Amino acid sequence: MDRDSAEPSVDQFPGTRARERVDHHHEVAAPATHVYDFVWDATADARGPYCRDVDGNVLLDFTSHVASAPLGYNNPSLLDRLDEFDLVDPLKFAGQDFYASTGDLPGPTELMHRLVDVAPDGLDTVFLSNSGAEAVENAIKICYDHRDGAKYGLTFEGAFHGRTLGALSLNRSKAVHRRDFPEVTGVTSLPYCDDRTCDPASCRCGYFPAGDTSQLRRKLGDGGNVDPDEVAYVILEPVQGEGGYRIPSEAFMDDVAAVCAEYDIPLVADEIQSGVGRTGEWWGADHYAIDPDVLAVGKGLRVGATVGRDEVFPDEEGRLSSTWGSGDLLSSLVGALTLDVIKERGLLDHAAERGDQLNRRLSEASVEGAIDVRNLGLLVAVEFETRERRDEMVEACLQEGLLTLACGHRTLRLLPPLDVREREITQAVDAFRRAASR
Repeated sequence: MDRDSAEPSVDQFPGTRARERVDHHHEVAAPATHVYDFVWDATADARGPYCRDVDGNVLLDFTSHVASAPLGYNNPSLLDRLDEFDLVDPLKFAGQDFYASTGDLPGPTELMHRLVDVAPDGLDTVFLSNSGAEAVENAIKICYDHRDGAKYGLTFEGAFHGRTLGALSLNRSKAVHRRDFPEVTGVTSLPYCDDRTCDPASCRCGYFPAGDTSQLRRKLGDGGNVDPDEVAYVILEPVQGEGGYRIPSEAFMDDVAAVCAEYDIPLVADEIQSGVGRTGEWWGADHYAIDPDVLAVGKGLRVGATVGRDEVFPDEEGRLSSTWGSGDLLSSLVGALTLDVIKERGLLDHAAERGDQLNRRLSEASVEGAIDVRNLGLLVAVEFETRERRDEMVEACLQEGLLTLACGHRTLRLLPPLDVREREITQAVDAFRRAASR
């Protein structure tokens, strides 16, 4: 398209293809701030303010995607930096209902459909965002809206849900995350099970005190200090990440599921680290009896996504919205294709098998100072006696060419790719052993 000679030209707006695309989009998209049925054809040429929609209409865009593309479409100064990837600009576009077509390539709409396909039963609506923290923010927002007048949120000790102010209010993993920041009122915490083998009679984490009624039931039941009707949500990580890769027991999850069902309290599963196949299932929640009403997704998906039951999302337009509420083309493309590859290559089973293998090899290594090795799929953790020993091992592993991460207070975590090979596991464990001997 020659910017010097281009002219706007509209045959029918919206055209047939745009209408079809919009209808397909709204089958799973949460209501947001609808503007108009403009479906940008990202595969067609565009320059400056000129672009084409999927029906061939040439549009003169004076919105600049709600000021998010101040240089317009395919500005040469930007494209020179993108030529290597054969990309178009803008790659981000504003609003849940600013539609775009990428031709045969999956974009934001396809990503949302794929998420619904692999989500737990009944989760049929999606709102995209930039990050996992935003996915959490939107998850608790829609729960507050759904439970009109509810003022309490329940989180768990050791939790980490992000770094935006609302998400910070839910965090209980490290003081530095929340210190001196204002918080959402009404958020209270409960013990999180840190013994994956416990039951009410053997519990040591405090959730089932002395085999008695669980702390959650005590708080909400007769004589409790919180009215269940005033609880907007319970939020948890199926496996705590920053809290130390704590894998809960089935008894703990059974109780959370039962209590939420009994009092009809929405359950939010934060799958930002445990989702997208990492545990050997699509979601960490799939290993347990919990039946989430909302998932918060991010990280491996490449975008943030709040996935929930349609009835939990607000119907009112503008109640839920964001400049980046439909993600961006490149990230959504990568997210959608990631889900495809996991499915096509059978990487859920592979992750479960390799995670158990890595756990076994690390346990057999008998590293000095290590007191526990645990995993759920390829969420793998080694816990040490002291924080200092953990930190020494992280640094020593670096020196041996093995990149690891710290979490919790004294835990080292490993997150190899979902298609990790046995040879690579052997190399990692050998490096781990050498690190321990430094």
